[in-house]
Amino acid sequence: MQFKIDTKEKIVLFRLEEPELNANLAAELEKAVFEIPDLEDKNLVLDLHSVQSADEKGLKAIFAVYNRQYERGLSAAVAQLRAPLSAVLSEKYPEMLNIVPTESEAIDMVMMEDLERELDLGE
Repeated sequence: MQFKIDTKEKIVLFRLEEPELNANLAAELEKAVFEIPDLEDKNLVLDLHSVQSADEKGLKAIFAVYNRQYERGLSAAVAQLRAPLSAVLSEKYPEMLNIVPTESEAIDMVMMEDLERELDLGE
């Protein structure tokens, strides 16, 4: 599986470079993301610009990666997912709210959530 990782101050950008996210790659995606050491205390932007199709296990892997960040008290967003896949993912996992068209919107979204958490801690 091919991917690129870009680590920022509070965000890890994970760019999947595969045209198809099938059952074979789903487990690899989860493993690759879960093993990023910086992800323990950073938010995640999952850039899926290259993905043209995904099967059931592929969609489940996207949700697992997304959901794990929230279980840790952090944020995640999915960016640049093609419209048909975005619709299917939203339908299957309605609790996945952060699916946005661009990477910059995804960064803004996770940073806004991060700021909201910081403000809540101060009260």
